[in-house]
Amino acid sequence: MSQPLCVLAFSGGLDTSFCVLHLRERGFDVATVTVNTGGFDAAELARIEAAAHRLGVAAHRTIDARQELWNDYLRYLLYGNVLRGQLYPLSVSAERVCQAKRVAEVANELGAAAIAHGSTGAGNDQVRFDVAFRALCPDKQLITPIRELALSREDETRWLAERGVVVPAKTTAYSVNEGMWGTSVGGRETHDSWQHLPDSAYPGGAIASDLPPRTLALGFEHGEPVSLDGQALGAVAIVAALNALGERYGIGRGIHLGDTILGIKGRVGFSAPAAHLLIQAHRELEKLVLSGKQLFWKESLGNLYGSLLHEGHYFDPVGRDLEAYLASSQASVSGDVRMTLYPRVAQVEGVRSPHSLMQSRVASYGEGAKAWTGEEARGYCKLFGVAQQVALGARSARPVSGVSSE
Repeated sequence: MSQPLCVLAFSGGLDTSFCVLHLRERGFDVATVTVNTGGFDAAELARIEAAAHRLGVAAHRTIDARQELWNDYLRYLLYGNVLRGQLYPLSVSAERVCQAKRVAEVANELGAAAIAHGSTGAGNDQVRFDVAFRALCPDKQLITPIRELALSREDETRWLAERGVVVPAKTTAYSVNEGMWGTSVGGRETHDSWQHLPDSAYPGGAIASDLPPRTLALGFEHGEPVSLDGQALGAVAIVAALNALGERYGIGRGIHLGDTILGIKGRVGFSAPAAHLLIQAHRELEKLVLSGKQLFWKESLGNLYGSLLHEGHYFDPVGRDLEAYLASSQASVSGDVRMTLYPRVAQVEGVRSPHSLMQSRVASYGEGAKAWTGEEARGYCKLFGVAQQVALGARSARPVSGVSSE
C-alpha cells in the first residue's frame, strides 16, 4: 500500500459503501472491518465481504465478537437488571461500544493513519464511535464522511451510481438494526410520540393469538445463565435460543422514549426477547437471595452503569469500579427460575436457590414466627414507630404516649 491507510467500520450498507469510495478518492487505502455482534448470519457476512472487495478495499476483516460482547458488556447489564426508562434493554448501546473497540484495535494493529465510521450527525452512535476512537486511537485522524458532508441518502445513491456502484434501495419503510441483545426499529411512527409501531414492523410480524402457553426453566450460576430447560448451554447460545422462542410470542416488544446523548428526546422501537426474559428471571432470583440493601444499591449502581454505556462514557474508569461491584453482588445468585410465556407477556411462576433467604424455620410471612415471640414483636413495633410519634408530636405540640417529656 503506497497511500496512507484508513480503517473503516463497515456494515455493507449505503453509508459505509459511500465511505469506502469517498476515502479512496481522498487518497487513502481503505481497510474495512465488520464486527459481528449477533446481527449477521454467515450468508450476510459473505455478502458484506464481497461488497467490500468490489469497492476496492485493500483488506477486509470479519470479527466474531459475540462472546466478547457477552463477557465484557451484556453480562454486567444483566447483573444490574438494566432497562433504560424501566423498559429498554440497551440493545444497540453495548454493541456499538464493542464494535468501536474492535475496529480501533485493528487500526492500531495495522498502523493506520486514520480511522473512520459512517454515522450521521443526528444520532447517538456518532458519539459512541467518536469517544472510543479518540480514547483508543488518539494519534489517528478521525474521519466521518457522512457527518461532514451531510448528504441525503438520495445524494449518496446518485454519487455511487455515477461511479458504477449500485447499492440496493431499502424495500421497507423501517430501519432495522439487529443484534444479540435485541433489534431496534425506526420509522415514521417513532418520530411522533402519539403513534405506535404496527406488528408488521417488528421481527416476526404479527403474533398468533392462539399460541399455547410455553413453560421454560432457566438455570443461573453466579448471575449468569447456564442452562435452558435443563440443558447446559453457554450464555451466547441461551440468548440466541430465547430470542427465537420469545420472538414467536412477541415478548420484549416496545417503544422507548427518552433522552439522547445529544440532549433531545428520541423514540425507538425494539424487540428484545432474550434480554427481557433473562432480566425478568434474574431479577426474581436476586429477590430470593440478596438482602434488601443489596437490591437497593444494585438498582442504583446498575442504572448508573447502564447510563455510562448508553451515553458513550464506557471508558471512564468508574465503569470498571461498577463492574467489580456488580460481579461481586452475584456471588450467591445461583438457582433456577420457572417461567411461562403467553402471547406478548411472560410470567415468573417459581424460583429456587440453595442460597434462599426465604426460610420457614425462621418465620412464614403472615403465618407465624419461630425466631421471636409475640411480646418481642410487640416491642419491636413500638420502637419502630417512636421516631414518627416524636416528629408528629413536635409538629402538633402534643405529648407522645409512653414517652417522657422530661
